[in-house]
Amino acid sequence: MSQTAAIGESTIDPIEHTSLSLRVLARLLDYPTAELQDAAPELIEIINAERRLPAPQRLALSDWCRRLAKTDLLDLQAEYVGLFDRGKATALLLFEHVHGESRDRGQAMVDLLAEYEAAGFVLDARELPDYLPVFLEYLSTRDEEEIGRWLGEIRHILALLAARLEEREADHALVPTALLSLIGAEGDIQAHRPKVKEEKPDHTAEALDAVWEEEAVRFSAQSDEDCALQSAEGRRRAERKNEVASQTVRIMPAPDAVPAAIARQ
Repeated sequence: MSQTAAIGESTIDPIEHTSLSLRVLARLLDYPTAELQDAAPELIEIINAERRLPAPQRLALSDWCRRLAKTDLLDLQAEYVGLFDRGKATALLLFEHVHGESRDRGQAMVDLLAEYEAAGFVLDARELPDYLPVFLEYLSTRDEEEIGRWLGEIRHILALLAARLEEREADHALVPTALLSLIGAEGDIQAHRPKVKEEKPDHTAEALDAVWEEEAVRFSAQSDEDCALQSAEGRRRAERKNEVASQTVRIMPAPDAVPAAIARQ
C-alpha cells in the first residue's frame, strides 16, 4: 500500500519539532487522563510552533487542548469510550481498516512489530503494534525521510478515519487531518466523505447486539501452528525488507522559523 507524498525541505532542524508534534498528536488521540489536561499549555506551545500545519489547524488543535483542560475528566473519558470502543468504524487500530479480522491482519502486525524491534523501539505490552498513538510514538523516533514514507503508506487510512470522525462531529478528527497536512494530503479526506455519509452506524445498541450474536472464533492446534509459522515468516520478511532501500519521501516544508522553545523536551 505504498504511496508517495511529494514535499520539500525545512531549513531549520525540522525533525526535532516534528517529533514533538507527533508525540502531541499521539497524546491527543489516546485515552484522556488528568496528566493530559495538566499538559495542555505545553501541548499548545508545541502545536503553535509546528509551522508545517496551516494556521487554522493550529488554532483548532489549540482550542481543543483548552477544551480538554476545562472539561470534566469523566465526561472526556466517557466520550472517548463511546467514540473508539464501540464499533469498529473509528477504530484506532490501523490494520482494522485494511484487513478486518482476517489472518492478514495478524501477519501485518507481526511485520510491524518486527520493524519496531529492528529500530530498538520497545512496545508496551498493553497495546497492539498498530494502535495509532503507539505508531505515532514510533514515528517520533524516526528520521524525516521515514516519517514521510510511513505517513504516505497509511494516508488512505488516515483520510477514512478523519472522514468518519468528522461525521461523528468529534474533535479527534483534527489528528488524522493534521497528519495528512504534514505530507500535503489533507485533500484526500474529501474523497471519503460521500461514502461515509451513507455508512450504517456500527456503534448503536442494535449494531453492537448483532456483533455479539455472531459465531465465536474457534482455535485449533492447527491454527496455532499456522500463527507460529506466520510469525516466523513475518520476521524473515521484515529482515528482507530492511535490506531494500526505502523510497525517499519528504515532509512539508515549514514557511517560518520555529521558536527555540520547541526544542526543549
